[in-house]
Amino acid sequence: MTKNFITIQDVLDNYQTAILEKDVEKFLSMYTSEIHIYDCWGNWESKGISSWRGNVEEWFNGLTENGVLLKVEWNDVVIEENSNLAFVHCAVTFAAYQEDSGEKLRQMTNRFTFGLRKENDTWAIAHEHSSLPIDLETGKGLFNSK
Repeated sequence: MTKNFITIQDVLDNYQTAILEKDVEKFLSMYTSEIHIYDCWGNWESKGISSWRGNVEEWFNGLTENGVLLKVEWNDVVIEENSNLAFVHCAVTFAAYQEDSGEKLRQMTNRFTFGLRKENDTWAIAHEHSSLPIDLETGKGLFNSK
């Protein structure tokens, strides 16, 4: 699926919608084919869209199997861009809801950085890095820290 993301906000809106809809193709449409991702879940590094596709399919299938809707909220978004390159850094809250009842199950907040470039007049994510702050005493991630 080819999308036309005129603004960085178009990419962020697509990210939210694709996750809520659990639409793998829509989600992957905003990434370059040679995407490089550092993630804080599962495979901590993915190189290339094929590798990333496998992670996304597993993620979305798990949500479907568990009957979970995942809503994304952007916080403290900073966008810096020129004509062909952009960086976005922000806090992203993922809130899980039971699909049938709408009951909120859990939420967590991650730190994200996106590196985007413009290709054929559309923005695409070329690098993504998600992370959690770590409690130095326990070595565990802090899921709702800001």
